[in-house]
Amino acid sequence: MSSGKVRILWADDEIEMLKPQLFFLEKKGYEIHTVSNGYDALEYLDQDDSVDVVFLDESMPGLNGLETLARVKEKKPGLPVVMITKNEAENIMESAIGAKISDYLIKPVNPNQILLALKKIVQRDDLIEGVNANKYKEEFRQISMSLLEGPDYNGWVDVYQKFIAHELNLDKGNDPDLKGILTTQKQDANREFFKYVSKHYTQWIKTGNGPLLSHQLMKEKVLPLLSTGKPVVFVLLDNLRFDQWEIIKPIVEKNYRIQSEEAFYSILPSATQYSRNAIFAGMLPAEIQKHYPKWWLNDNEEGGKNLREGELLQEQIRRLVKKDMKVEYVKITNVSSARQLQDNALNYLNNQFTAIVYNFIDMLSHTRTEMEVLKELAGDEKAYRSLTYSWFINSPLWATLQKMAEKDVHVVITTDHGTIRVKNAVKVVGDRETTTNLRYKVGRNMQYDKKEVFEVKNPAEAGLPSPNVSSSFIFAREDSFFLYPNNYNQYLNLYRDTFQHGGISMEEIICPVVKLIPKSRG
Repeated sequence: MSSGKVRILWADDEIEMLKPQLFFLEKKGYEIHTVSNGYDALEYLDQDDSVDVVFLDESMPGLNGLETLARVKEKKPGLPVVMITKNEAENIMESAIGAKISDYLIKPVNPNQILLALKKIVQRDDLIEGVNANKYKEEFRQISMSLLEGPDYNGWVDVYQKFIAHELNLDKGNDPDLKGILTTQKQDANREFFKYVSKHYTQWIKTGNGPLLSHQLMKEKVLPLLSTGKPVVFVLLDNLRFDQWEIIKPIVEKNYRIQSEEAFYSILPSATQYSRNAIFAGMLPAEIQKHYPKWWLNDNEEGGKNLREGELLQEQIRRLVKKDMKVEYVKITNVSSARQLQDNALNYLNNQFTAIVYNFIDMLSHTRTEMEVLKELAGDEKAYRSLTYSWFINSPLWATLQKMAEKDVHVVITTDHGTIRVKNAVKVVGDRETTTNLRYKVGRNMQYDKKEVFEVKNPAEAGLPSPNVSSSFIFAREDSFFLYPNNYNQYLNLYRDTFQHGGISMEEIICPVVKLIPKSRG
């Protein structure tokens, strides 16, 4: 909108009869230019770029309102237009709405109706920002009280989802102070979440009494769908955070009805090698190493660490379902395989169970440290979410899901872990065998500040294998990342403000699992 007064162009062949309304708006501070026909309206728009909103009478002689509207939208697609009509015929309303009017009013119009329409258009962003700010201010105290009381694992899911809801709302506005308060409160929450997970994690592993964890996901949430007799398609988007799911959710809902939207906790490390293998095996990493030693590689061993997911999935289904069925595992790591996925979409429905692993988001987050273009595109949380939306709506994956929505199928969308934007470097000293991961490390005789990490001296207690007899694990807290003292500043500048995973934060640990059925079949 233009600066200063809001400028209105009003086209109506009975403009003289609207003098009371025009006077009312001028008194409210609006600047109005009037014309009596569509041709003059278009000519005025050619000469003046400062018009903020157009009011169009639908039934003007010569060039009528709908025809004028079409030409206005050709010239200035983003210019808001309010249609004013005596005619309530459905086809006229549909034509006007189809041409993307901002609002419409039925004659005779009273001044308050006009004022409300203007407020919705001209002050929409300010109004939304005000409402969203008030919502967060009201809930700020509630969240603070929840943190003081100490949420359980379900309570932490609620806290995290509240943060996401407020982040997405505040993204629509531009209040840096309020965003700063939210960021600070979320940092405080992550500090408490780190303490909570550190205190309870090994007990969850030992007893099984805790949140749903990665290795329990298939058994509890996915494989029971096979009993319906419908094909089940399991889509794992590597690195999909809960806020990214919320961003793509409206797209998915165009074709699918959400049956359930739940959360599970990624195991530690919240990294692909551990969490995704655990999902497909239905086992903790230590159990995978024990039962399938040839299929497990430790961090310090050469070779791909997730090359046996298909076999692990087959073994889990054989173990739990106990009957033969047609199962297919598909992994998408490049554009060529993504196109094949789209081409084969309906063929997958001949299987009883299809698992699709889509690595795009994972590649995006890692590649960001190497490519300056992506550093610009995903410079903050809002941009990271926006990039996910742009990718998904144009992706072969969404095209595949649209094809599948024509059939009677169960679709599950989930992830293996999330990511967090890291900021604070923590020094760790280790030998050559110590891993280079930024959010967790495995090694012997590591030196670090114990206050800055969750340490697991006995990996078996956390369901983890030991590369060596004296190996231990450490996990980063909140938004920190591990660096060696060598070339410290160089790596600090390289990795700060990048999205990483493997440690303990709400963003990495609390993951979505969503069950869908096509709207055409539901």
